[in-house]
Amino acid sequence: MSWYRNTVWFVKGLREYTRSGYESASKHFNPADMEVNLTGRSFLITGANSGIGKATAKETARRGGTVHLLCRNKELAEVAKGEIVTETGNQNIFLHIVDLSNPKEIWKFAEKFKNEHKLNVLINNAGCMVNNRELTEDGLEKNFATNTLGTYILTTALLPLLEKEADARVITVSSGGMLVQKLNISDLQSGNGTFDGTMVYAQNKRQQVVLTEQWAKAHRNIHFSVMHPGWADTPAVRSSMPDFYQKMKNNLRTEAQGADTVLWLAVSSEATKLPSGLFFQDRQPVPTHLPLASTRSPPEDEEKLMEVLEEFSQKFKSTSLG
Repeated sequence: MSWYRNTVWFVKGLREYTRSGYESASKHFNPADMEVNLTGRSFLITGANSGIGKATAKETARRGGTVHLLCRNKELAEVAKGEIVTETGNQNIFLHIVDLSNPKEIWKFAEKFKNEHKLNVLINNAGCMVNNRELTEDGLEKNFATNTLGTYILTTALLPLLEKEADARVITVSSGGMLVQKLNISDLQSGNGTFDGTMVYAQNKRQQVVLTEQWAKAHRNIHFSVMHPGWADTPAVRSSMPDFYQKMKNNLRTEAQGADTVLWLAVSSEATKLPSGLFFQDRQPVPTHLPLASTRSPPEDEEKLMEVLEEFSQKFKSTSLG
């Protein structure tokens, strides 16, 4: 069945996830959706120094939004900030250096940010695909620490700030790869069996879909969404998936095309007319499971994921904030 899921996902991707898929879908986009003035609205974008994150930050800044770039690499982040300010003329661009694989660091950042800023939209874009099992200084598997626990802690820590604002939104950048994965709560840190970085990443992305659905149920005043950007030509794809990149490089989407639905979900009034908690591709809600793929989980597994992440979260909160 795993062979079937992977084959269906790849064939589906060849049709829909490539540049030609975007070009076909975009014929039905309404340009007016993006004609918005974001002056006075505040956006926090993780992984914003390159790829889809930077493309989203640039377009948000171009529309007058206050943009907070949350990045791990200070040098690359400074370059990205300068580029965004120069190209958009928007001076309201702020830089925060945080390693999203470090839970204590995330908590410290979030507490400081809540005291100094407002927030209308959180965009969880940063991702990690480490192809060999690697532990952080806290003993966490690095992909899980960044993609799942980091996303969980940052989002839950900032929910009180988002709750204060009208039209608050949280968008998480997932991947179509999650379609080949069923939620596995028995091995969240991939310690059993052979380690496959691509499949671990896909499992993390399935976890992000579950997080989004659970948050949407619990926080009715915030609009949550999760999305697949398609297969885009980004530095992360080139470094983490070199074989895939070489095979597909002539068909990959541009960074701006990959960022299009992120931006649409973050700024368009049309996006919030749709229910909270959905999974999107090319500005449309799409199923989170392939037909016949057996990737659905019982509700108790999804609730258990939230419980385990909350336990981790509180442990690191207590050690980081004393």
